Amino acid sequence: MNLLGAAQIRALATALDLKPSKSLGQNFVIDSNVCTKIVRIAGVTSDDIALEIGPGLGSLTLALMNSAASVIAVEIDSRLATQLPITVAEHADEPEKLTVIHRDALTLQELPMQPTVLVANLPYNVSVPVLLHLLEKFPTIRTGVVMVQAEVADRLAGKPGTKEYGIPSVKAAWWAEVKAAGSISRSVFWPAPNVDSKLVSFTRRPTPGDEDLRKKTFAIIDGAFAQRRKMLRSALSSLYGSSRAAEAVLLRAGIDPTLRGEALEISSFCAIAHAEPDN
Repeated sequence: MNLLGAAQIRALATALDLKPSKSLGQNFVIDSNVCTKIVRIAGVTSDDIALEIGPGLGSLTLALMNSAASVIAVEIDSRLATQLPITVAEHADEPEKLTVIHRDALTLQELPMQPTVLVANLPYNVSVPVLLHLLEKFPTIRTGVVMVQAEVADRLAGKPGTKEYGIPSVKAAWWAEVKAAGSISRSVFWPAPNVDSKLVSFTRRPTPGDEDLRKKTFAIIDGAFAQRRKMLRSALSSLYGSSRAAEAVLLRAGIDPTLRGEALEISSFCAIAHAEPDN
């Protein structure tokens, strides 16, 4: 197995007449050591079916194929989706382990295999929606490591009571425990991004309830953080019709109405959903 370096990545891009697209969040990893590190942090084993979103020119894909039983790579750019199997055939010992799907990850509803681990350099402009979508639609994904913009990583791994804690933190916690997993230098990308990057890891856990409860809980989360400096009774007033009605729901849930959303864990938001009048 030969992993891709900076010169090979640039040569592939030249051959494809590829100019990295800012709208698609295309910043390609050109340091094979970083790719190997990500796969190691993710704990990928020979029993895993790895899902990769936005494989680009294949640097992380090849590192994954060194460890996983098989790799499903989902790529929105048709040129890259077409080139990836060719690149893998030239560099990998077992190219048949790769399945490439040309599609927008946000539209995925099913896959040809059941992935067990997610490892990806997620497009930074849609990283949170993509991660939440995959956690929702593919319950066989047990663990994963994703590379995202540093500020997004801090929000995903944020803890209650901190300025980073917000909608991404709470919604991700519905499905998984999310932790910070390290920083990545701008120098390992081509082109170098204008933002810093970090890794976050996650481990799936049982959800607090069914899909109906999730939808109610997520609506409450959205309301609570829409104006995050407001007390909950005020922040949720539009959801329940008035501050008084919101306060009644909060009290039934055992939640102090003068708290702000940033003080609550996912379990408390679920308690509010359970306390809604139609329950």
